[in-house]
Amino acid sequence: MPHFAPVRVRGGRRALHRLVAHRRRALAAGLAVTAAALVAAGPHPGSGGPDARRARGHPVADPVGERHGTRLVAAPVRIADAGTVRLLRPGDRVDVVATGAGGTGDASVIARGVRVTKVPEPEADPAGGALVVVSVPRAAAHRLVGAGTTERLAVTLC
Repeated sequence: MPHFAPVRVRGGRRALHRLVAHRRRALAAGLAVTAAALVAAGPHPGSGGPDARRARGHPVADPVGERHGTRLVAAPVRIADAGTVRLLRPGDRVDVVATGAGGTGDASVIARGVRVTKVPEPEADPAGGALVVVSVPRAAAHRLVGAGTTERLAVTLC
């Protein structure tokens, strides 16, 4: 076999840069089309979707009202601190906490992540607490009524 001179390709570096530039453009165009499709398919504010009535605060990991097959009832709850109730608005998610009536400092969560449905006008006597209506499953409503008769109830915003 005869000896051949080495083969040299001219403009190789330029061709590599051109290839990379075209890939960048194609990737940028693909990302732009994907972003536009996601925006078009996503929920629109004011359309009445699930994000239109989003509650304040952090989302609850396991909200009570969004389990399938759970029937919700409206339960009135008397909160011991009337000032705390003034902070609440319909749509807020709260945890209802029962504290020992004897002042022992023990507290237990009666209902987690329940939605406030109504905050009635406070009564003239703020020492008696204030009323809040929450939407809970029937079993949790029974626990709330039982705890409300023997213990002081409080709420924490979720």
